Amino acid sequence: MDKNLIIFIPSIEEGGVEKNLFIVSNYLIKKNVKVEILTCNNNKAKFFDKKIKFIGTSNNFWHSRSRTIKYLVCIFLLFLNLLKSKSNKLIFAFQANIYAILISKIFNAKIIVRANSAPSGWSHNMFKKKIYSFLINLADDVMVNSIQFKKDFKKIFNIKTKYIYNPFDKTSIKKNNNKKNLFKKKSLKILSIGRLTPQKDHITLLKAAKFINPNLNPEILIIGKGSEYYNLKNYIKINNLKNIVKLIGYKKQPYSYIQKSDIFVLTSKYEGLPNVLLEAQYLKKYIISTSCPTGPREILLNGKAGDLFDVGNYKKLASFINKYKFNKKNISIKTRIGLKNFRRFDYFENCNKYYNFVSENL
Repeated sequence: MDKNLIIFIPSIEEGGVEKNLFIVSNYLIKKNVKVEILTCNNNKAKFFDKKIKFIGTSNNFWHSRSRTIKYLVCIFLLFLNLLKSKSNKLIFAFQANIYAILISKIFNAKIIVRANSAPSGWSHNMFKKKIYSFLINLADDVMVNSIQFKKDFKKIFNIKTKYIYNPFDKTSIKKNNNKKNLFKKKSLKILSIGRLTPQKDHITLLKAAKFINPNLNPEILIIGKGSEYYNLKNYIKINNLKNIVKLIGYKKQPYSYIQKSDIFVLTSKYEGLPNVLLEAQYLKKYIISTSCPTGPREILLNGKAGDLFDVGNYKKLASFINKYKFNKKNISIKTRIGLKNFRRFDYFENCNKYYNFVSENL
């Protein structure tokens, strides 16, 4: 391999994309791939393999800027890097791929892309769809993280892609899963984890909370931070849900919360392949999720390994929660089916697929 690999990601924050970045980049280093990560803020570099070179800034000023600002700064950094570069480099766009594609093609650099969110969830704007379609077709290779995602891309953009499931690292869960009780002792423990953004649609869970049988003594914890925090907080206050719902912020290691929960809920409008569902499934939790594009249906085997409801259907969500105590036998069967089929997300198998995807283009 005579090329360096530059992984392009505007900001390393707290989410599924970043978790996969950590797993994949560290694995590639072990396979002797020369990895550089170009990002707007590299203040999380200490968590990565020391052999990985970071291109960017550790200045927290950029970390607190908007996503658009971070993208623009990163594009400028990529432009400068390719302008100065005398050696061949392969760009691997882990996020914000259309910007990276544009700059890479100006310099005739080879670029491979990891698409993150199913296009059927966000491609309703025809102008945006046409621009994305034009630019994504310029990429040298494209990968997605689920079978349905692959079909989605083919249908909407007529692009052939490769699919690689997110590599699932069991060791970090085992190491960071303590036995501390984080819920009230005699409550029905309901948990949701995700960025507080419109995409994650936590408002659907709050609406469902009003229809949950109070005799179940429900307690809902929502882990995450984001732009919707104050909207959700106001909804909780206005609808007198303070005794039921708590927004507890971002937790670096949420596994103990998952372990202690009875029900795990995902309310997203669209996804790629949500890591948090894999974590809940591995920890044998009863999962209720939207059947959004894409990921949940695939993880939950079309409802055989958990329950699915239409995006925004809070009454159906509440109905599943209300049936919990009377449906434990069926729930137990669903969790066992989920674990039986968990092999699909094997760490080494999928990391090696990432390695092959990269090495084929180096």
